[in-house]
This record gives sequence, structure tokens and C-alpha cells, in this order.
Amino acid sequence: MADPIHQFEIVNLVPLAKIGSTELHLTNSALFMIVAVAITGVLMLGTTAGRQIVPGRLQSMAEVTYEFVADMIRSTAGEQGMRFFPLVFSLFTFILFANLVGIVPYTFTVTSHIVVTASLALLVFLTVIVYGLYSHGLGFFRLFVPHGIPGYILPFVVLIEIVSFLSRPISHSVRLFANMLAGHITLKVFASFVAGLGTLGAVGWAGASLPLIMVVAITALEILVAFLQAYVFTLLTCIYLNDALHPGH
Repeated sequence: MADPIHQFEIVNLVPLAKIGSTELHLTNSALFMIVAVAITGVLMLGTTAGRQIVPGRLQSMAEVTYEFVADMIRSTAGEQGMRFFPLVFSLFTFILFANLVGIVPYTFTVTSHIVVTASLALLVFLTVIVYGLYSHGLGFFRLFVPHGIPGYILPFVVLIEIVSFLSRPISHSVRLFANMLAGHITLKVFASFVAGLGTLGAVGWAGASLPLIMVVAITALEILVAFLQAYVFTLLTCIYLNDALHPGH
């Protein structure tokens, strides 16, 4: 059976520089981050450079993506949330295309590494804190004091709110990382069953039909999860940004 973990190994591809004893390389992870950004650039810039009144398929896809993210922001953070549109849109498209590219055989799924998803989650977390303090000053801390709570349990509620707030980057990052990691491991395991049984002749071919069906089904599920996890990560981002805009709500 093929090692299902091998697909997540970071591989140095091209040496870039050496600083003291530290060597900098272009890795497979960095390469596919660049690929995800390039696909986003082609979709949004290439398809809208020559905009038409009657859009073609790619232009329609770009416009639908734009409206989808814009509607998500307005429904969770209000019209004021549109000031964060560049951040939210960049997160959505990057995660979506990184997830989808990672499904292609012999590619690399950057969102299957906790260091990547944690970096994105910390970016959102710090944006909420910095913008909240910049806009509201100490009033930002009203976020931890819900309205209508009796005074005798208020300290406990505030403590729970603070712990919940500080745990956001953990849940935000682990959800995406765990889903992509688990899905790819499962897909690799069933694919190895197909390859292994296929070497046993006619009987093996018959036996490989079930895991082959599972591979097809899991691949379809992985495509759905790629969209769903990009949506969930972005939706939570909008909800968290709403706290920076309206900490007293």
C-alpha cells in the first residue's frame, strides 16, 4: 500500500538564496500557492480586461464569484463590511483554487498544512483586533460583555467570551486543515487498494471495482468539500470582521 502521508511532504524544488547557514528554496508548497494566485489573477483580470455587455462564460464566472463574496459580506457584516472586500475575496479565491488544484493528481494541497491555514486564520484574527481597536478604542472590548447578563454571572460570561475569542484562530484553521488532510488521506488509501488489487489478475480486477467506485465518489466529495471549506472559512471571516465593525452588538 502506498504511503498516504507522503503526498503532504514539503519538497525543495529550486534553490533561491543562502543567508548564513539558512538556505531558501522554492518548495512545492510555495509553487502551488503561486499557481492558486495565478489562477485567481487570470480569472479576475484576464476575463474582465475586455468586458462585454453580454458576458462570456469566464466573465460570467468572475462576476458570479464577485457577487457571491459581496453578498456574503453584506449579509453578515452589513454594507460597512465591504471595506474588507479585497481581503475576504482574496481569502475565498485563494483557498478555493488551492483546494481544487490539490485534487489534481501529482499536485500539492497547500491547505492540508496547518502552517498555511493557521497563517490565514491569524491574519483574520489580527485584522479584527487591529481594526477594532483603531475604530472603537477601548470600546472594542464591549465585545466581551454581552447585553442583559446579570451582574453576578457577568465575570464568568466575560471569561468565557475571552476564551472563545482567543480560540478562534485554532478552530478557524484546524477546520480547513483537518478536512483537506482527511479527505486526501482517504482518497489515497482507496486508490492504493485499486492499484494493489489490479495486479492480481482477473479476480483482483473484480475486487478492485468497489474501491474504484469509492475513489470516484470520494473525488466528487472532495470537489464539494473544496468549495464548502472555502465558503465556511470565508463566512467565518465575515462574522469575525463584523465584531470589529460592531463590537457592541
